[in-house]
Amino acid sequence: MIEEKRGGIRVKNVLMFYLEDCGYCDKARRALVELQEELSGVDLRNVQMVEESLEAEFADRYDYYAVPTFYVDGVKLFEAHIGMSYTDIKREVRRVLEAALA
Repeated sequence: MIEEKRGGIRVKNVLMFYLEDCGYCDKARRALVELQEELSGVDLRNVQMVEESLEAEFADRYDYYAVPTFYVDGVKLFEAHIGMSYTDIKREVRRVLEAALA
Protein backbone atom coordinates (compact mmCIF):
# COMPACT_ATOMS: atom_id res chain seq x y z
CA MET A 1 0.00 0.00 0.00
CA ILE A 2 1.10 3.54 -0.64
CA GLU A 3 1.77 5.80 2.30
CA GLU A 4 0.86 9.45 2.01
CA LYS A 5 2.26 12.31 4.03
CA ARG A 6 -0.40 14.71 5.38
CA GLY A 7 0.50 17.49 7.74
CA GLY A 8 3.81 15.87 8.67
CA ILE A 9 2.16 12.54 9.54
CA ARG A 10 2.69 9.40 7.45
CA VAL A 11 -0.72 7.87 6.75
CA LYS A 12 -1.11 4.34 5.41
CA ASN A 13 -4.06 3.54 3.19
CA VAL A 14 -6.89 1.65 4.82
CA LEU A 15 -9.03 -0.85 2.93
CA MET A 16 -12.55 -1.51 4.21
CA PHE A 17 -14.84 -4.21 2.84
CA TYR A 18 -18.55 -3.71 3.50
CA LEU A 19 -22.05 -4.49 2.26
CA GLU A 20 -24.61 -1.75 1.73
CA ASP A 21 -27.33 -3.48 3.75
CA CYS A 22 -25.08 -4.52 6.66
CA GLY A 23 -25.92 -3.00 10.05
CA TYR A 24 -22.42 -3.61 11.40
CA CYS A 25 -21.00 -1.83 8.35
CA ASP A 26 -23.25 1.15 9.05
CA LYS A 27 -21.83 1.27 12.57
CA ALA A 28 -18.28 1.14 11.21
CA ARG A 29 -18.95 3.98 8.76
CA ARG A 30 -20.46 6.07 11.57
CA ALA A 31 -17.39 5.33 13.72
CA LEU A 32 -15.10 6.43 10.88
CA VAL A 33 -16.82 9.80 10.67
CA GLU A 34 -16.70 10.31 14.44
CA LEU A 35 -13.07 9.23 14.69
CA GLN A 36 -12.04 11.58 11.90
CA GLU A 37 -13.08 14.38 14.29
CA GLU A 38 -11.48 12.76 17.35
CA LEU A 39 -8.10 11.62 16.01
CA SER A 40 -5.56 14.08 14.69
CA GLY A 41 -4.31 13.17 11.22
CA VAL A 42 -7.21 10.94 10.17
CA ASP A 43 -8.50 11.69 6.70
CA LEU A 44 -11.24 9.49 5.29
CA ARG A 45 -9.79 9.99 1.80
CA ASN A 46 -7.22 7.39 2.94
CA VAL A 47 -9.97 4.80 3.49
CA GLN A 48 -10.79 2.82 0.36
CA MET A 49 -14.30 1.47 0.84
CA VAL A 50 -15.13 -1.60 -1.24
CA GLU A 51 -18.72 -2.80 -1.51
CA GLU A 52 -17.98 -6.50 -1.88
CA SER A 53 -21.09 -7.40 -3.87
CA LEU A 54 -20.19 -4.80 -6.49
CA GLU A 55 -16.48 -5.65 -6.59
CA ALA A 56 -16.55 -9.39 -5.93
CA GLU A 57 -13.52 -10.20 -8.07
CA PHE A 58 -11.39 -7.71 -6.12
CA ALA A 59 -12.82 -8.82 -2.76
CA ASP A 60 -12.09 -12.47 -3.55
CA ARG A 61 -8.37 -11.70 -3.42
CA TYR A 62 -8.61 -11.09 0.33
CA ASP A 63 -9.01 -13.58 3.17
CA TYR A 64 -12.04 -12.65 5.23
CA TYR A 65 -15.50 -13.99 5.98
CA ALA A 66 -17.52 -11.20 7.57
CA VAL A 67 -17.95 -7.50 6.98
CA PRO A 68 -16.92 -4.94 7.84
CA THR A 69 -13.31 -6.00 7.51
CA PHE A 70 -10.38 -3.58 7.57
CA TYR A 71 -6.84 -3.98 6.20
CA VAL A 72 -3.91 -1.63 6.77
CA ASP A 73 -0.88 -2.06 4.56
CA GLY A 74 -2.20 -5.44 3.41
CA VAL A 75 -2.65 -6.80 6.94
CA LYS A 76 -6.12 -7.65 8.24
CA LEU A 77 -6.62 -5.75 11.50
CA PHE A 78 -10.34 -6.07 12.11
CA GLU A 79 -13.11 -8.40 11.01
CA ALA A 80 -16.52 -7.92 12.62
CA HIS A 81 -18.46 -10.74 14.20
CA ILE A 82 -22.07 -11.23 15.24
CA GLY A 83 -23.10 -9.48 18.42
CA MET A 84 -20.67 -6.56 18.27
CA SER A 85 -22.02 -3.34 19.76
CA TYR A 86 -21.35 0.10 18.35
CA THR A 87 -18.85 0.65 21.17
CA ASP A 88 -16.99 -2.56 20.24
CA ILE A 89 -16.88 -1.62 16.57
CA LYS A 90 -15.75 1.94 17.24
CA ARG A 91 -12.95 0.65 19.50
CA GLU A 92 -11.73 -1.67 16.71
CA VAL A 93 -12.02 1.01 14.01
CA ARG A 94 -10.00 3.35 16.27
CA ARG A 95 -7.30 0.67 16.52
CA VAL A 96 -7.26 0.38 12.70
CA LEU A 97 -6.94 4.12 12.20
CA GLU A 98 -4.24 4.42 14.85
CA ALA A 99 -2.28 1.69 13.06
CA ALA A 100 -2.63 3.64 9.81
CA LEU A 101 -1.13 6.66 11.53
CA ALA A 102 1.74 4.76 13.17
